[in-house]
Amino acid sequence: AMSVFVTRRIPAEGLRVLSQASGCRVQQWDSEEPVPRAELLAGVAGTRGLLCLLSDRIDREVLDAAGPGLKVISTLSVGFDHLALDEIKKRGIRVGYTPDVLTDATAELSVALLLSACRRLPEAAEQVKSGGWTTWKPLWMCGYGLSDSTVGIVGLGRIGQAVARRLKPFGVRRFLYTGSGPKPESAAEFGAEFVPLTRLAEESDFVVVTCALTPATQGMCNKDFFGRMKKTSVFVNTSRGAVVNQEDLYDALAQGRIAAAGLDVTTPEPLPTDHPLLSLKNCVILPHIGSATYATRSTMAVLAAKNLLAGLRGEPMPHELKL
Repeated sequence: AMSVFVTRRIPAEGLRVLSQASGCRVQQWDSEEPVPRAELLAGVAGTRGLLCLLSDRIDREVLDAAGPGLKVISTLSVGFDHLALDEIKKRGIRVGYTPDVLTDATAELSVALLLSACRRLPEAAEQVKSGGWTTWKPLWMCGYGLSDSTVGIVGLGRIGQAVARRLKPFGVRRFLYTGSGPKPESAAEFGAEFVPLTRLAEESDFVVVTCALTPATQGMCNKDFFGRMKKTSVFVNTSRGAVVNQEDLYDALAQGRIAAAGLDVTTPEPLPTDHPLLSLKNCVILPHIGSATYATRSTMAVLAAKNLLAGLRGEPMPHELKL
């Protein structure tokens, strides 16, 4: 039998794909909460397949616990910074992931977060509840609009392009982007200009970070970066929390060096409720819900299950990470 371990309660459609596959024996940590480390190590022992989430750290200890029979790891995410890829490659284990299917949902959320931060929506809604709304005032609750602005996108991949595609009709004047190299075919649609990170920070009215977390991008948005941004600019991150130096971001927001920020990702996750960033009115923080639409999460679960089964059968996966 193909024994598989699923590290969390996932959408029913994904589990159904696994349970209906002939010869597939499914063991699952059936909870909304992350699997405890000890349960993970026990659960993977002797399995051939592992379906995990971005909150599961799959390192050498887990691979050792699984044993040499582990052939496939399928992650229910587009990111894979939680996987010890060098170690996985060394052992000849195949990896499946779920790109594309969450692009639209994450891009929509990025735009929603940008608008929430630049137009001060949570702050304004709070004023209605607290009695701060007294009358119409010309300068009260003013923010910054997208019309005639410059938007800088850090990482013009699938999600970065989908964000630009949605922002363009708002009347954005020009797009800048940065990354590991120019992408003329992708950039042509928006007339986007490839620039160094420093110039993107200096010239953008809105900065949207949609890059992958790599050693090169870790802590990239730091004191120097925020120091180059305009005082009126807004920073949004929907990629991974570790791309941002949060202490530097707090200082920039608290001292008015930038206007506002919107984050869907933090370090750690969840962010402690007493974290300094949560004390700021000009910082909107969401609990990593970029892909959280019913349809998207269901599609992700089905794709993760199909990746796992294809790998176990020695067939091409719908989406395999080439190691």
